[in-house]
Amino acid sequence: MVRGTTLLPEVKSHYGDLKNYVGGEWRTPETTAWLEDTNPATGRVIARVPLSTKDDVDRAVQKALRAWDAWRETPPLDRARHFFVLRDLMEHHAEDLARVVVQDMGKTIDEARGEIRRAIENVEVAAGIPSLMMGYNLEDGAGPGIDEEVLYQPLGVFAGISPFNFPVMVQFWFWPYAVATGNCWIAKPSEQDPTAMQLVMDLVHQAGFPAGVVNLVHGAKETVQAILDHPDIAGVSFVGSSSVAKAVYTKAAASGKRVQAGGGAKNVLVVMPDAKLDKVVSNLVSSCYGCAGERCLAGSVVVGVGDVHADLRRKFSAAAAALKVGYGLDETVQMGPVISAGHRDRVLGFIDRGEQEGAQVALDGRTVRVSGYDGYFVGPTILDDVRPEMAVAQQEIFGPVANLFAVGGLDDAVELINASPYGNAATIYTSSGKHARDFRHGVRAGNIGINVGVAAPMAYFPFGGMKNSFFGDLHPQSRDAVRFFTESKVVITRWV
Repeated sequence: MVRGTTLLPEVKSHYGDLKNYVGGEWRTPETTAWLEDTNPATGRVIARVPLSTKDDVDRAVQKALRAWDAWRETPPLDRARHFFVLRDLMEHHAEDLARVVVQDMGKTIDEARGEIRRAIENVEVAAGIPSLMMGYNLEDGAGPGIDEEVLYQPLGVFAGISPFNFPVMVQFWFWPYAVATGNCWIAKPSEQDPTAMQLVMDLVHQAGFPAGVVNLVHGAKETVQAILDHPDIAGVSFVGSSSVAKAVYTKAAASGKRVQAGGGAKNVLVVMPDAKLDKVVSNLVSSCYGCAGERCLAGSVVVGVGDVHADLRRKFSAAAAALKVGYGLDETVQMGPVISAGHRDRVLGFIDRGEQEGAQVALDGRTVRVSGYDGYFVGPTILDDVRPEMAVAQQEIFGPVANLFAVGGLDDAVELINASPYGNAATIYTSSGKHARDFRHGVRAGNIGINVGVAAPMAYFPFGGMKNSFFGDLHPQSRDAVRFFTESKVVITRWV
């Protein structure tokens, strides 16, 4: 990949006071409240984030509303051409964007490159909007000489509230589809790592999107409340914890907004006795400890079925212990820090509590230190002999902590998964087609892996979720996203 030198600022260690991107311009919000944004590997401040007010949000909404009248009348193919340009710009600056993600979020450089790749793929899919947005019709559908058709039309202004763990990709689950279908967009990135989306907006500007079509507003809780309360925002896309996702869904839906709200997870990886264990273990490690466990598809519960448990524990522990922890810009590092000091302390507290409740710490990441860095590091951790009633078994830890369970059979594993209030993802490792089919049929989870530890849908498939892992009807990405951002209009025609 080629680092850009003309369109984006050079990747640097400090970005100063961030601004909102509103109406095609960078604007300093009127707020007096600011938050320090730190590099998770070093603990050093890299930017100050404005906590935008209700008035700041309204300013963005009004700019978007004014832009919408012309944007909705822009032919879909012309809208798509902006995405062709954006795609090329993102390819050219992919390495810059990835390095900023590492600096601000903490994941490894390879993980950040993968995140940018997934964002680009959503741009590519959204560029196919002339086909994706097509309606359908039936001649004589309502009777002789009476034709019937369905048109898909945009609704207005949408907003996206995204989490810290994928500061670029999650916004791209939403906004390319919203904008390609003729809506306008307001992005509210996480206040913990917003600098990468700041650079994305530079590329959006260079791609020639009309002023007001795509906007960015920084902020935290007050900013989110202003988005949920604003009467001129037609819908909200959200990803975060289950408790917040449910609150967002409840509040926004009560005011008539469309909502898709992704929540938390407690993803289970089931290892059958017929699985190829030596190949499975590396996949388990990647699932549980990739992005330091801070992803909604991370494996957090590893279930050994039958007599595989002892070998599974031994090999899994050895492979996890060999991971190199450090600053993600080092190409040899395999796992970076967690997002903040507060989150590090939360993860460590879960490990302590699991041990107090009787779990055995088979691999302890509490004492990990990285020479030369004062960041928020937690090493790979494995808790064995975990019981279902323990807090570590019931709650989302969102860190590099895996629980080991032993069960007698596949039915027991499926029952364990379905008893959870979460339903984001589940995986089975097996050589049996029957086991795989029974698993995918019986498990209540939105993303199923068969010998795949991170069941992340490609951009041309929806990102699923069930139970407390998703609140809404239509999921992010692909055709679900196109339907979410459009309204069906039925036209019945008779010419006499």
